[in-house]
Formats: sequence, structure tokens, C-alpha cells
Amino acid sequence: MATEAEAIVSDFCRAWARLNIDQIMDFFTEDAEYHNIPLPKATGKAAIRKTIEGLLKGTTWLEFKVLHSAAVGNVVLNERVDSFEVKGKRMSLPVAGVFETTPDGKIKAWRDYFDMKMFTDQMK
Repeated sequence: MATEAEAIVSDFCRAWARLNIDQIMDFFTEDAEYHNIPLPKATGKAAIRKTIEGLLKGTTWLEFKVLHSAAVGNVVLNERVDSFEVKGKRMSLPVAGVFETTPDGKIKAWRDYFDMKMFTDQMK
């Protein structure tokens, strides 16, 4: 049975498929942190929005497929395959995510770990 924190993160992952930046941003606290490791960390909704807008630029299809999820309290770990289409090219990337949620159903921290070389090789 999924915890409340896992349900928030699952809803967040599903929201990406709609490619709606406003819906994605609704999940974050004002002072949230997003660190798409190995890239620089974004702190605060404005910086996170700018980062996500850059990620979504040219994206016409996107899916976060959650393979496994586990939670302890407000911390959720998930193993995913993030697949997307940019400029007519489809790519997939294995990702491990760490999320910290708040009691009011928001995400206050999100860290994703992935292989940058695997990503850049697919972009060629």
C-alpha cells in the first residue's frame, strides 16, 4: 500500500506526460530544491521553473515510468525510466529519484541521479 508521500510523487511523475509547466510547478513548495545531478541545483520555484522549461523545450512526448518506489516517512525513492521525444527523436534514460515531501502534499526537494554520457550519446 502506497504512503501519502508515494502518492504525491506518483501523481507528480504522471503530471509530466501532460507537458504542462503550470501543473508540474504546482507540486513544489516556494523554497523547493531541484538537483538534476550532475547538473547545477535549482533553488526556489522561479529557478526550478526555468530549469524545467529548458528541459521541456522542444519536447513533444514524455513519460516517467516508475519501476520501483519506496518511502520512509516523507522521503520517497524511485527507480524510473524517463522517456521523451525531442525534435522527432525518442530517448530513454534510467533514473533514480529522491523526493522529500511536506505534510500539505508538496515536494520540497527532488534529486535525480542519471548517467550524463548515456543521455548525451542519445542526443547525437
